[in-house]
Amino acid sequence: MSSPSLIAVRDDSPMNNSSPGPRAGSPTPRRSFTPKQKLDHLAAYEDAISRNGGGAYLREQGIYSSQITEWRKLRDAGMLQGKKPGEKIGRLTPEQAEIARLRRQLELTERRLEATGMALEIMSKMHEVLENLSKSSRDETPHTKP
Repeated sequence: MSSPSLIAVRDDSPMNNSSPGPRAGSPTPRRSFTPKQKLDHLAAYEDAISRNGGGAYLREQGIYSSQITEWRKLRDAGMLQGKKPGEKIGRLTPEQAEIARLRRQLELTERRLEATGMALEIMSKMHEVLENLSKSSRDETPHTKP
């Protein structure tokens, strides 16, 4: 039976890396977004979601889903409209938060109602087709062998 042997290799040469690394130089400044940019990102993200690409959009833009959630709350409360670049947005008042929550709930309910309406329309068409098939089968004379 042979035992594996480890051989230590020492390499003191500097790494030839074109990237200086995350800690080289000074820290990078925190990104900030204007209200218009936030609204643009929200619109683009919601469009990407409709095409099943929401996560890819977030990765591509370097945005967290928590930022999208917060921006939606601000948008729904009307806090992003009419703000100038650099103007503080601030926190939502309890009334604004409730309005935003109710708007999201209304939007969800409207989407569910639309889906239910489409399902009922399909069901009624299927009912018509089945009734027509049933009538046509009753109207046909039975095939008898002479």
